[in-house]
Amino acid sequence: MNSSSVQHLDDGRPKHECGVCGIFGHEDAAKLNYFGLYALQHRGQESAGIVASDNGNVSIYKAMGLVPEIFSEEILQGLPGSMAMGHVRYSTTGASNVTNSQPLLVTHKGHTLAVAHNGNLVNSLELRRNLEEKGSIFQTTMDSEVILHLMARTTDLGLGKALTESFSCLKGAYSILMMTEDTLIAVRDPGGFRPLCLGKLNNGAWMVASETCALDLVEAEYVRDVEPGEVLIITESGLRSIFPWPKQKTSFCIFEQVYFARPDSDIFGINVYEARKRMGEVLAREANIEGDFIMPFPDSGNYAAIGFSRESGIPLEMGMIRNHYVGRTFIQPTQSMRDFNVRVKLNPVRALLKDKRVIIVEDSIIRGTTGKSRVKALREAGAKEVHMMVSCPPTRFACYYGIDFPSSDQLIAAQNTVEETAAYLGLDSLHYLSLDGLVEATGLPTDAFCLACFTGCYPVEPDKNFTKDALES
Repeated sequence: MNSSSVQHLDDGRPKHECGVCGIFGHEDAAKLNYFGLYALQHRGQESAGIVASDNGNVSIYKAMGLVPEIFSEEILQGLPGSMAMGHVRYSTTGASNVTNSQPLLVTHKGHTLAVAHNGNLVNSLELRRNLEEKGSIFQTTMDSEVILHLMARTTDLGLGKALTESFSCLKGAYSILMMTEDTLIAVRDPGGFRPLCLGKLNNGAWMVASETCALDLVEAEYVRDVEPGEVLIITESGLRSIFPWPKQKTSFCIFEQVYFARPDSDIFGINVYEARKRMGEVLAREANIEGDFIMPFPDSGNYAAIGFSRESGIPLEMGMIRNHYVGRTFIQPTQSMRDFNVRVKLNPVRALLKDKRVIIVEDSIIRGTTGKSRVKALREAGAKEVHMMVSCPPTRFACYYGIDFPSSDQLIAAQNTVEETAAYLGLDSLHYLSLDGLVEATGLPTDAFCLACFTGCYPVEPDKNFTKDALES
């Protein structure tokens, strides 16, 4: 397809990171992995891949696109074995192409090693330079490949020592799955930025996944989270854990609760659906605003809107209807069809909106471009007043830990006051949930979370020159 004939639907919202899934000890490991990745599709829609081992015979398949577009029954049958590991990707580092899709698979000294990574290494540039000076040749632009090179240099020490030595070099956020011919390994960074959980299937097989919703789909029982700072090794002999690092304060990404994780998942011991409703409840108490009805822009603000409506007593309506059949690309409209990107996905219910005071509940505002178009659509449909309630604080700082938040100069809240942002969006008023209110809604203490995108206080300091663009260059 000619690239000039299609347009990608980039709605200016925060981009998801990646999702990982692994199965050990099931004859249909690749197929179960497929369903696990299907459940995690919200975490990455650019590419997907699965690697499988059949008594040491390793096979892999990966491509650009969505999970059901990539894997057919025939392809899954070509990935035999009782162990498999998969990945869905959104590129926060490394260009978007099939070379950078995961899992990454290499052979070294007659052994295979695969890796699938969710997160960002903030010292990857320094590590990469050091490895290249010692002769390493990189095949991708991803920070994840650094892990393979570190492991290759320490394999003679034995698996446990190689893992400890290699991961002790890393700084940043990583929930990682690795696979040899006969072993599945799960590693979570000491701060626990990204989620990772362990489950068990009814035949005794083990499953590791980014979110509990993946376990639910294949009817695996949730056992526990992989702990921050844990290296979990799964073999025929069972489970073995190594804790190479001193225990430290957690740095759970609070945006998993705000936006990224599926609402039916439990993340960091918190049910996401209930947390988002509580965010709406606290926001209603803080804002204390009047209107004719509450509405979300589906599906981002749905759950906070439920909580806001319940706490405020203001009825909940669906003032925008979502087209569920919009793909990732479509034929470009003519120039005369203004704001087509917005209208192809969401259309206002004019009879409901006419002459009404509308309160929108959103989960976040990043660049503000999409919100401006949507507010304009509500005005054109006849809304008398439009107010926006946001169920998190203003996002003012870039994320270095696996979320594609742009630099601060692209974040609307970093460049404008709340009043200026409201004026830009065309709102009568704008209210953000306070940081204390957001943390209160989770039920965990403030120091459990990474709040850097709101506060600029980074739990792990990145390399001086670390940026997404620098890594890709």
